[in-house]
Amino acid sequence: MKRLLHSISMSLSLLALMAASCSSTARSSQNAADSVANNQQLPSVHFNADSAYSFVEAQCAFGPRVPGTAAHSRCGDYLVSQLKRFGAVVTEQKAKLKAFDGTALDMRNIIATINPDAQKRILLLAHWDCRPWADNDSDPANHSQPVMGANDGASGVGVLLEICRSLQSSPASVGVDIILVDDEDWGNHNGDEESWALGTQYWTKNMHEPGYRPAFGILLDMVGAKGATFYQEYYSTTYAQSVVTEVWNIAQRLGYGAMFRNSRGGGITDDHVFVCRAGIPCIDIIDMRLDSDNGFFEHWHTTTDTMQNIDPATLKAVGTVVLTLIHSM
Repeated sequence: MKRLLHSISMSLSLLALMAASCSSTARSSQNAADSVANNQQLPSVHFNADSAYSFVEAQCAFGPRVPGTAAHSRCGDYLVSQLKRFGAVVTEQKAKLKAFDGTALDMRNIIATINPDAQKRILLLAHWDCRPWADNDSDPANHSQPVMGANDGASGVGVLLEICRSLQSSPASVGVDIILVDDEDWGNHNGDEESWALGTQYWTKNMHEPGYRPAFGILLDMVGAKGATFYQEYYSTTYAQSVVTEVWNIAQRLGYGAMFRNSRGGGITDDHVFVCRAGIPCIDIIDMRLDSDNGFFEHWHTTTDTMQNIDPATLKAVGTVVLTLIHSM
């Protein structure tokens, strides 16, 4: 998913400016993510990877979920029904948005509230739409074809659906808000960062609750591929270093250090950037392949981003880490 991986080499003046602008947010995330010390026993959780896989598969069965298509509409209805089935209070945001190329997009953000009476809350996000063009495909003839988005979209949603299902049977003390954001992947690679994450940008200006302020947010993006590697993304560490530290510490302690690498990756224009700019510290758990030409897995924005590349072991690692964090709060 996402735009191309950005270089993280910046001038000292720009870094100083960003550090100043993010200081209050960083302090907030530090206070929010101090619940799991390295010597504290982690809670035992069960994340069902087979169930998460089935949720990914069910989304792909509708076809590419490109905004404006029947597959997109039917899949949206499916997601709403599943979240309600798992006991969440579901609300929807619908609006007409304009893409960078002038296309009018029907946006549908799907918001699930779990444990609504809890004061302390965590925000979890993933995008559920698919890119309308496979513009990174090696075959130019496929550049006008839509992307199935098994990894780039459906994997993050599948993990969040399973987390919602798990919290129904094993509730946590903290409240959880899941937002499946729309119109994320209809973006322009030519440096126009605001052409991406349109559903998230809409939500940050029209939050589902006035004054909504969770402790922090976690974005899941491309979290299902075989051989995934999750480096610490630049904007995540800039805005929410303590959340990154806690998540990666949990991953290490659970034995997932080979996936959750204790080193920095590049900066990615993704939904979390706009959430951070709205004053909510948010991190991006996203598969980075630093030895590839585009910085992502080889099927990114191609017609081969299909179920054959989805690995239940990757879904399990990500889901277990996030669910452990939730039950640690």
